[in-house]
Amino acid sequence: MHPYLINIDGIRIPSYGVFVSIGFFLAAYLAAKRAPQEGIPKEAIYDLAFWVLVAGLLGARLYFVLEHIDVFAAHPLSALYIWKGGLAIIGGIASGALASIIYCKKRHLDLRKSLDIVAWVLPLAQAIGRIGCLCAGCCYGKPCSLPWAIVFSNPESLAPIGVPLHPTEVYHMLSNLLVFGALTLAYRKKRFDGQITSLYLMLYPIGRFIVEFYRGDDRKYIGPLSLPQWLCIVMFICGLILYLKLRKEND
Repeated sequence: MHPYLINIDGIRIPSYGVFVSIGFFLAAYLAAKRAPQEGIPKEAIYDLAFWVLVAGLLGARLYFVLEHIDVFAAHPLSALYIWKGGLAIIGGIASGALASIIYCKKRHLDLRKSLDIVAWVLPLAQAIGRIGCLCAGCCYGKPCSLPWAIVFSNPESLAPIGVPLHPTEVYHMLSNLLVFGALTLAYRKKRFDGQITSLYLMLYPIGRFIVEFYRGDDRKYIGPLSLPQWLCIVMFICGLILYLKLRKEND
């Protein structure tokens, strides 16, 4: 793949950062476009998107660094090199959600409606960001002999070179697109505020949990499952509890 979208005369633009940015701006645009339908000003959504981005990047990087603390302890400055990949979305979801809650409380915005809008576009942003993962070679898969295996050849890729691997970045992308499609359909028949948020918390972990079995990069395990898989279970349970609680309130 191509870790750098442009690499000419010392000008190096990381593909990872470009696709993460594209995903963010497209998601922010769609969220702001829907906001008035929920009685929320577009400007508020753009402001919220900014704080979600900042908090999400910090949380995602912090989680990744802590998960690989043995590596970063030897090279602490490399913790700042996010353009080389290394963002754990689960950490970003947690910090982004916290930032959303704080912002909505401060601006007196309807929290459930605001979170629904963010949750709806989040998997689309994630899907586009996974293209950046594929380019950088991060989040790579285990070796395999399947016809759709991918082989990295760029020496600057984070994935092993010259080895057929599961294209887990593509698996993640397709999974996120399916979640985005499901949430888009659910939005059309939305019965109560908070429904889209709870559905995201249930649907996203399913795909992530499954793809984890095919990941080949360094993973922390607790028993038979990786740490992200345990967190996926927690996320799914939280989403289910939230969905049942909110549905009961609106019956």
